[in-house]
Amino acid sequence: MNRPPAGRTPRTRRIAGLLAGLALGTALLAGCSSEGASTNCGLDACTVTFDRGVEASANILGVEAKLVGVQNDQVTLDIAGEQLTLTVGQQAAEVGGLGVTLDSVTDSQVAVRIARNPG
Repeated sequence: MNRPPAGRTPRTRRIAGLLAGLALGTALLAGCSSEGASTNCGLDACTVTFDRGVEASANILGVEAKLVGVQNDQVTLDIAGEQLTLTVGQQAAEVGGLGVTLDSVTDSQVAVRIARNPG
């Protein structure tokens, strides 16, 4: 008969594995920080909503993203030290292995999606 060691039932191992997975996920997502912006991150992508009229920046997916300026429907961002200008609906621009898309521009906020490029 094949019995698990005392105190190590299959249920106990599953719970331990679940807790370890949650701890790892929390540690990965805790790498996001921001000032003048809010972030909503998953493992491979983040949506960053910058507040307009302040120095807004966020550290996500291992890079710093800053809102540089807004002119009509064009937004200039600094992503990982590279500046790019985007418009809503434009195809994702690639910067340092990341795809950057401008989701929306309002009088008070700018929403940008930053995702790791597969491959």
